[in-house]
Amino acid sequence: MNIKELDPDASPQAAFGARLRRLRQERGWSQDELGEAMEYSSTHISSVETGRKMPTLRLARRADAALGTSDTFEREWREMTQGALLEGFPEYVEHEGRAVELRLFEVGIIPGLMQTPEYAQVLADSAVRRGAITAEQARERVDFLAERQAAIMRANPPTLMIVMDESCIRRPIGSPKVMGDQLDRLVELAQLPFTVVQVAPFHIGERRTFGLPVNLLTLPDWTVIAYAESQAQGHLQRETASVLPMLTAYHQLQAESLTQADSVAMISEARKGYP
Repeated sequence: MNIKELDPDASPQAAFGARLRRLRQERGWSQDELGEAMEYSSTHISSVETGRKMPTLRLARRADAALGTSDTFEREWREMTQGALLEGFPEYVEHEGRAVELRLFEVGIIPGLMQTPEYAQVLADSAVRRGAITAEQARERVDFLAERQAAIMRANPPTLMIVMDESCIRRPIGSPKVMGDQLDRLVELAQLPFTVVQVAPFHIGERRTFGLPVNLLTLPDWTVIAYAESQAQGHLQRETASVLPMLTAYHQLQAESLTQADSVAMISEARKGYP
């Protein structure tokens, strides 16, 4: 059998694959045996080991569980994906996955947790064309978003409250089909029992309380933390004196925004512009 030689220094992805192969072989396991333990096909394991397929967070966690490596692969995965993410964001995501309530506000684009894979891919590809990230980082970004969405849509999901500026549904992203499917997705999500979807219409003007995207997370101990982004950096805020005014501002924004029923009606009306 021809076994592809690996160069762990070629890329972080190659290093991940080389470690996976080495630990598998040390245990005397075949790819079939490791795949069975991780609930992946041997073909998938081979593709990760040889660097042809980007590992996901789910795969990294399954590898740690199967090989008894604590969180080695998960930490390696997080370090590998850091380059595709805004500074401060990975720390936020660790809290996001265990929050009991999420309050989000977004301007200009659909919030990440509500994006379809095709919509997210268009945004990532645009960043590649601008030279902001590499093609590999774009793949990491889209895969990471899928992992975040899966973490939220769990057996006991958190309450998800989302207010979108009207610009989010008016700005076309990608092809008409991509945008049309994305608007359909918003309507579907609004029907879920644990979600509240609202649109902050243009006509509220200066009564819109935030100028930039803001995320507020309620953690299992009922403390609230806030995350906000500038163009170059994300900032996680835990101090109650800073977070509570943001929570108040969010409640004020919800009061000024359309009801969920009226928001869905506006989204559905915008959907008519796409075949």
